[in-house]
Formats: sequence, C-alpha cells, structure tokens
Amino acid sequence: MLGLGAPEHPLTENSYDGWASSYDWRTVYDYEFLYGGPLFMHQLSHVWIDVRGIQDAFMRSKHIDYSENSRRATYVQQAYAMRNPKRFVGCGEHIWGITASNGPGPARRRVNGIPRRFLGYYARGVPDGPDDGTLAPWGVAASLPFTPEIVLPALSYYLETYPQTANEYGLVCSFNPTFRNRPSKPSVWISDRHFALDQGPVLLMIENYRSGLVWLLMRRCPYIVEGLRRAGFTGGWLRGS
Repeated sequence: MLGLGAPEHPLTENSYDGWASSYDWRTVYDYEFLYGGPLFMHQLSHVWIDVRGIQDAFMRSKHIDYSENSRRATYVQQAYAMRNPKRFVGCGEHIWGITASNGPGPARRRVNGIPRRFLGYYARGVPDGPDDGTLAPWGVAASLPFTPEIVLPALSYYLETYPQTANEYGLVCSFNPTFRNRPSKPSVWISDRHFALDQGPVLLMIENYRSGLVWLLMRRCPYIVEGLRRAGFTGGWLRGS
C-alpha cells in the first residue's frame, strides 16, 4: 500500500493485480477463505490497516472483506487443533496457534512410539503443515480483534495450564508440549527467546481490540489511503477519506 501510494515513483497499479494473482481460495473445514497456512499471514498487515468493510476486486467477488477472511482463518486454526490429525500433545479447543515461530529442533525423536521430526525456526501452518506440535501463544493473542470469542478463552487456558508460557517479557515465542526435555528436565519445551516481531503485534492488536487506536491513526496517513484506492479498494471508511 505504501508503495502504491508513494508521492514519488509509486508502484504501478497493475503491480497489485500481480500480487493478487497468486491468491489461493480454499475451503477448509467448511470455511471458505483466502488461504495462508501460517497464522501471521492473516494478522501482520492488518495490525496497521483497518480492512473492516473495505474490499478490493478479489474480496468483492467473494462478498467478504479481509477482516472476515482473517476471522475464518483463525477458526480454521482452532478446528485443526481440535481434530489434531497428527496427535500432538495438548492441542484442542483452547490450545492452538500455528504460525512462524521458534522450535525445539532440528531434532528427531520417538515420542510414545511415534517417530517425530522437530523443526527450529520455521513458518508452520495448517492444514498442510509443516506441523511439529509447536504452538505460538503470541499468534493466538494477535488474532484478538478478529475472534475475541475464542482468543480470550484460549489465552486464559494457556495461562492456567501452562503458566510458564508467560513471563516478565510477555508471552513466550512458542512452546511444544510434545517435545519433552531430557530426563534431567522432564518439563515441556519452551522457547527461551522473545522476538519483537511477535511482541509488537500482540501489543498493537490488543489496542486495536480495545479502542481501534492504531487503525484510526493509520487511516489519517494519506499514502496508505492513496495506496488502498490505487489497489482498487472501495467502501467502508474509505468513502469519507
């Protein structure tokens, strides 16, 4: 959007059409949505741009907006965890959140008789994977504006069941209940790292849920407004901008 709305040397208008040409519309667990496996793909650009009620040509053809699309993608995450096709420990209605995150690997282990391959930092996704049982509490929190009805119970359950997933710096990057530490440390694996790329969206999406402040401020940015219009977005708050 900033490239399209740049006051000097902007991107051509057909560059957005080129971007959208790679879109993959799918039906997963009875949800029709613009597919993206990792949860962050449905969150990070929406931290800044209020996509509620505005549509580009693609979303007009589907009769939804990108906010609704992210809502559906979040429910797909929960549905995948409830089905838990790979039988990882802990996954369920209130334990989900598969996205780009740190992991316990690279490692291979047999867990309860099942050979498992664990990854390091990787863009995990659903339903096609990769999935090694690593969960990202921050990814759940960053969906708060889209699906508070399932995010808030999930965060409460995380903190009650795995209180070690939060510390003085906020929610941990990730943890893996299936990957147990060595016998000397039998607890579940928890990332010892915090990434600003994770923590920033959590803070900003909490505020967007509370007041919409970030969205309201960014609506005043003329370059974003111009970029959205040149990308073909219409409707909603753009009418008065």
